[in-house]
Amino acid sequence: MAKLYTKINLYAESNGVFNLDYKKDLRLLDLSDGNGPKIVEWNVDGLSKPTDEQLESYETAGNTVEAELVIDATRRSQYGTWQQQMEMIYKDQKNGTTTFKDHCDKVRSDNPKE
Repeated sequence: MAKLYTKINLYAESNGVFNLDYKKDLRLLDLSDGNGPKIVEWNVDGLSKPTDEQLESYETAGNTVEAELVIDATRRSQYGTWQQQMEMIYKDQKNGTTTFKDHCDKVRSDNPKE
């Protein structure tokens, strides 16, 4: 299930708002009653507070966004540091090899995006 803030961000972006400030524009609260967090304050200029139905319509897109974030984080960790990448590139240039390209291709194939 997509997180509430992911669905809120998708709702806002689809309505032309790209930089929500969760300390100024809105406030979420989880009452620990098993129903998850709710929007308790909404102060986004020019955009009405979304209904539960509107937010629910972003469930599938939210799941996709969150899955891609996990893939991106995994890829970043597997690519190695920028120093390691530069070393591979340098050695490829010096030796006429494709180690860096092969490494990147493997990281991508091991962690495909849908």
